[in-house]
Amino acid sequence: MIHKRTLLTATLILATTSVTAISRDYISIVGSSTVYPFATVVAESFGKSTKYKTPKIESTGSGGGLKLFCAGIGVEHPDITNASRRIKKTEVDRCTNNGVKEIIEVKIGYDGIAIANAKAAPLFKLSRKDLYLALAKQVPGPNGKLIDNPYKTWKNINQALPNTKIEVLGPPPTSGTRDAFSELVLGAGAKTFTDLKALHKAKSETAVKALMAKLGIPLSIYNKKGKKVFKAVTYSVREDGAYIEAGENDNLIVQKLVANPDALGIFGFSFLEQNGDKVQGSIIDGVAPAFESIADGSYPVSRPLFFYVKKAHVGKIPGIKGYLAEFASNKAWGNEGYLTDKGLIPMPKQERSQFVSDVKNLKPLSM
Repeated sequence: MIHKRTLLTATLILATTSVTAISRDYISIVGSSTVYPFATVVAESFGKSTKYKTPKIESTGSGGGLKLFCAGIGVEHPDITNASRRIKKTEVDRCTNNGVKEIIEVKIGYDGIAIANAKAAPLFKLSRKDLYLALAKQVPGPNGKLIDNPYKTWKNINQALPNTKIEVLGPPPTSGTRDAFSELVLGAGAKTFTDLKALHKAKSETAVKALMAKLGIPLSIYNKKGKKVFKAVTYSVREDGAYIEAGENDNLIVQKLVANPDALGIFGFSFLEQNGDKVQGSIIDGVAPAFESIADGSYPVSRPLFFYVKKAHVGKIPGIKGYLAEFASNKAWGNEGYLTDKGLIPMPKQERSQFVSDVKNLKPLSM
């Protein structure tokens, strides 16, 4: 018969071993490839200036990061996820269902999406309509109905553009950059067509169905909100080789553009800044991607950047409060902060102050 003291000792050893096996003494961060370089610089500064270990950061894309983040509470799940778009209501619901009930939202600044090519090639001057016609899976045909995208060259779309094959390297569906590009470029370009713009605004069943019939959209994707039907038919990217999913590694896209001067690539402004000796940003609707044009809102393809923190992990994983304080400091995200050297466009002072307050008070997100 096993002695009670022996059994108790064995139980304590197992418990201690289990805790040791799952404990973590560093911050785990996943998410957006666009936010990755900013988070990396902050993590390195935090690691060098404090007693805590440098956080480990993985570039998974915004959607992929939020999926990992919302999977649950505990050290096997990441503490923070970076995002180049705001968290969606469906993702908040997924978090809640998995026990992640209090999330701290931190907006870090703004970024533009560059449509770039090699400096050795001619500079492109594009409209969002041009980009929609070049990259959407379906576009309006001669009779106004949507058809599979027939365009092969840029000149097919706009006589002022080069007679080169449409070849664009861009992020996958898990990327926040892809989400933002779909909304800010494909959606905006589609709205230059009267019937598609009307579909986006349509709210009655009669109006939505009439426009769907006019555009040749099958009733199988009907939704009482025209906006949802609009997204379903305009945000889809063509799959015939003109758009090439290049993964979450934006540096790899830059390398491929240098190797192929005929191609264009889609990535965050920060990567354009860092690789200005190799690539150039196309002019979009008459405005070049630049720090000033993104800051003042004149560049049409710009978006806010975020990261999200599990409140339940604060105080459990060492260093989270310190990392938040480092990110939300003027020396990092201020007008003259070190993140501006990496291409981050700072928020206005009042907006920064609000997020500093939210970080200090660990204010949970409310949608």
